[in-house]
Amino acid sequence: MTAVAALEDAHTTTDRIVLRRRSVSRPLLYGALVLCALLTMLPFIWVISGSLRGLEEIRSDPGAWLPHDVTFDNFVRLFRTEGFGQFMVNSIVVATIVVVGNIVAASAAGYALAKFDFAGKRIAFGAVMAAMMVPFTTVFVTQFVITVDMGLADTLAGVALPGVAMPMSVFIMRQYAMSIPDELLEAARIDGASEFRIFFRIFLPLAGPAVATITIMSFLTSWNNFIWPLIVAQSMSTYTLPVGLAATSQAAAHVTDYGLMLAGAIVVMLPVLVLFLLLQRYFVQGIAGTGMR
Repeated sequence: MTAVAALEDAHTTTDRIVLRRRSVSRPLLYGALVLCALLTMLPFIWVISGSLRGLEEIRSDPGAWLPHDVTFDNFVRLFRTEGFGQFMVNSIVVATIVVVGNIVAASAAGYALAKFDFAGKRIAFGAVMAAMMVPFTTVFVTQFVITVDMGLADTLAGVALPGVAMPMSVFIMRQYAMSIPDELLEAARIDGASEFRIFFRIFLPLAGPAVATITIMSFLTSWNNFIWPLIVAQSMSTYTLPVGLAATSQAAAHVTDYGLMLAGAIVVMLPVLVLFLLLQRYFVQGIAGTGMR
């Protein structure tokens, strides 16, 4: 009994030490997370503050965190800017094409790479992995030449085309498809379901988190893209929102209107933030699902 009692005392002491360490480490962990969150938010806070200040105040005190005189004139001038509505529509059209293209292409390619056996499967997946490692700048000129040869320069289709099938989207969908049991698909085949029906009625509903992840990533890439639309879009009628705002903010006597640019940054950021807040739960599930196999 003495040995048993000593063993129980030892376990009790160990549990107390573990609980004490947790009670000390958790506040430190939470404090570190809050500090990192605040450091991450500092640029956004400065952008919001700058968008509520006049141009003279920004130039006289660019490092101020709070505006002395709050004004919404920057947003008023932004929405009154010539072509702003067209820039917004162009960005929405391009982002829609990119998102839909990525969902369709990545879903089909990822499903095939995960669930079908065919000659060259490993080579195809290796090509996807290799394409993920190639920087955009190395293929920039080639893509531009191809776009011009296809007659898509200065068109919204030319702006959207390079982003409709991103290798990262294919990789995410393939990894998520690997986590779906093969027995489920085989049962559908035994019941007489065609591959198209299995793909649309079984696979895609189960791949909702991966689709949400692809949606957020492709929308973010397209919506914030600046270099490619700047080169391909050669007129105001095909400018996307980032390019159009950069052009109009420097149109007056070659002087940068920082207040207008910061207000434009807020407007550009809001759709991405709203989309992420709506799909964040599925985004986390999709990222977690890519590492199951």
